[in-house]
Amino acid sequence: MAEDVQRHSVHTLVFRSLKRTHDLFLLDQKSLPEQDPQSLKLKMGVKAGDQYGLVRHLVSKQPNDPSQRVPGPGQAADAGGADGTSKDVALYNPHSRDNPAAGGHPALTNPSQQKALLPLTIQQKQASQAMPKPQWHPPWKLMRVISGHIGWVRCLAVEPGNQWFASGSNDRIIKIWDLATGTLKLSLTGHVSAVRGLAVSSRQPYLFSCGEDKQVKCWDLEYNKVIRHYHGHLSACYDLALHPTIDVLVTCGRDSVARVWDMRTKANIHTLSGHTSTVASVVCQANEPQVITGSHDNTVRLWDLAAGKCLSTLTNHKKSVRSVVLHPKLYMFASASPDSIKQWKCPDGKFIQTMSGHNAIINCLAANEENVLVSGGDNGTMHFWDWRTGYNFQRLQAPVQPGSMDSEAGIFTAAFDQSGSRLITGDADKTIKIFKEDETATEETHPINWKPDIIKRRRY
Repeated sequence: MAEDVQRHSVHTLVFRSLKRTHDLFLLDQKSLPEQDPQSLKLKMGVKAGDQYGLVRHLVSKQPNDPSQRVPGPGQAADAGGADGTSKDVALYNPHSRDNPAAGGHPALTNPSQQKALLPLTIQQKQASQAMPKPQWHPPWKLMRVISGHIGWVRCLAVEPGNQWFASGSNDRIIKIWDLATGTLKLSLTGHVSAVRGLAVSSRQPYLFSCGEDKQVKCWDLEYNKVIRHYHGHLSACYDLALHPTIDVLVTCGRDSVARVWDMRTKANIHTLSGHTSTVASVVCQANEPQVITGSHDNTVRLWDLAAGKCLSTLTNHKKSVRSVVLHPKLYMFASASPDSIKQWKCPDGKFIQTMSGHNAIINCLAANEENVLVSGGDNGTMHFWDWRTGYNFQRLQAPVQPGSMDSEAGIFTAAFDQSGSRLITGDADKTIKIFKEDETATEETHPINWKPDIIKRRRY
């Protein structure tokens, strides 16, 4: 017969639990063991060598006798004794390491030599204190709204003569607009799906387009007809770029590759493979790297155009890279992923800085020669940045077209005209918006709200 379990009151059980807890924490388990003197001495020696190794040879061995010590900074050479008589202090130490005759190092009086011996942390602090103040830029304001598309406006291209620009939309139509007046000049039909990329050649009267129908087309603007097709993409084509000095066209898309085409023969010269997801953006320049791609696999790749191979892969982004833009003058480029814009220096892709603060999915970037960088978000917000310092000098929310829903306040593409004084955006409310600088703004009416300590903490 099993024994009955003795039942206790709740008060007794709580008391026993408290007693067990008290006994557990009463033990001396939190105290650390005693330090070994030899280990402590070794640790301090390593630490001193690491922190002060560059300047340890400048420290002379001070004698134990106070009367024989070399005076430190701010101390008088003659120290008065207790009885009022002055005592001579030895200013020359024959065993000092600063004495050349004793085999030591001569005192370094050259400021450049002294600066070279400073620890790196001090030099970094001095560099951060000399951070440049951001350049003042006038704020931008909405100038014109152009309607005409019946689908999302996905891509823009301004012609080199700055007379007109082209827009491509989800309605499968490419429209040519007069830049000065905003009037429609021409509509080009031929794509059977959304038009995602446009480029106007500066060397020939050609307009290039690509779309989600896997087609890459070359339009002759003298006859307004398609004269060439470039076949090869296995899925939707998302962006294209023209090489500025040679007749080469680069396209990228959802098949995770960028393809290099000969403009005349339509031959697929290279297939730049290496990305593991959709390649969303591609840019070309005359200098190395001649091709730069941004992908949804969170990387930016720099390509050798002659060999068709990847030079380097930039993995700093944590989310998909949807846009890459080159600076018109500086040998630099920027890439955008959600909540983050990063700047890089060519040719090796050296990381410069991160511009954070645009908390949205950034679909597009644009830069002009005045060092203004614009980022357009999926929620309709636009942020204007000073390129050199990363200072966000303006935030803009463009109004949606009357009759549209607030969810259609997205910006898919942005481009400056050739002068850099007009900013054109393509939006989800099916409109094209043109922005210009506010001529009435001055540094007094719109001062720079710049805090160097915050920027310094973020950058360094």
